[in-house]
Amino acid sequence: MTTLDVFSYDVPAESDFGYAQAIRSGELVHVSGQLAFDDAGEFLHAGDFAAQLGRTHANMDKVLDHYGATRNQIVSQTLYVVDLRRNATATAEGNLAYFGEHRPASTVVGVTELTLPGQLVEIAFVVDTKLPV
Repeated sequence: MTTLDVFSYDVPAESDFGYAQAIRSGELVHVSGQLAFDDAGEFLHAGDFAAQLGRTHANMDKVLDHYGATRNQIVSQTLYVVDLRRNATATAEGNLAYFGEHRPASTVVGVTELTLPGQLVEIAFVVDTKLPV
């Protein structure tokens, strides 16, 4: 039997919704949608897209750190953005700032709402831990 390497923040939403933040399958790490919450699981920056995106990227880094990975090993991402027309420029700017020269496959989906009131962005991604850091 294989033991799965599962990452958890140990926040209530994980048990309430029944999911893992991330799970390693071979060399790949599949990461659930990350959003702007603090270490206690409290949602931050309701209605502030730029602040949410920054905190979401910081939470992505926590997952990467757990697996000894870097941003350069992210091979794909899916961004869910409320009011995409209004937030498109900030989405692009934040993405470029986060990744620098690295270019993962990327899909941006405009949505009418996300799980939490005031939530404007969520990012799911896949990491290949075998790629150079």
